[in-house]
Amino acid sequence: MKNVLIILAILLFTTSCFPVKIAPNIETHKITTAKKFKRKLPKEASFIFNDPKNAGEFYDYLNAKYNLDHVNVGANTPFNIGNETYYLSYREAERETKTINLALAAIDAKRESNGNSRLFEDDYSKRVGIWYILLTVYDDDFNNCLKPEYTNNKKVVLYLEAIRKEYLRTQNYLELQFKKKS
Repeated sequence: MKNVLIILAILLFTTSCFPVKIAPNIETHKITTAKKFKRKLPKEASFIFNDPKNAGEFYDYLNAKYNLDHVNVGANTPFNIGNETYYLSYREAERETKTINLALAAIDAKRESNGNSRLFEDDYSKRVGIWYILLTVYDDDFNNCLKPEYTNNKKVVLYLEAIRKEYLRTQNYLELQFKKKS
């Protein structure tokens, strides 16, 4: 019985990958400081969601939705909620999930100590990137509308959630120009 447990432990160790970094999986959206999400970003409250589409698709979506003609797309794009004007900006950011397989490194180290060449040198670690869209919204007085203490925070968050859903379900962004504006 003891030998079986040792063999199972060895098999588990040699076939396991250990996570070093884990990219978050955001179900719908998350509102947090962009700098907490990724260090190189500014310290501002942001609406963050997973972007399963190709690079540049959110740009195309905003361009078509707000009829921007490729001018200042994603940089202080104005929109209205009721009688209030807000300004939307976005960034795309990637976070990685990185795993390391120590068993392959150990096998290569043993082979190298015996005078043989490495077999698994490129397979020690594996990286998988996940892309995210980070939205920020400001009002005319340069107040961040995603901060919890902002007066119309809930309205702005509901609007951004509607944008997220529309972006994810829309395949042809030109059809946005034919929808009735409400």
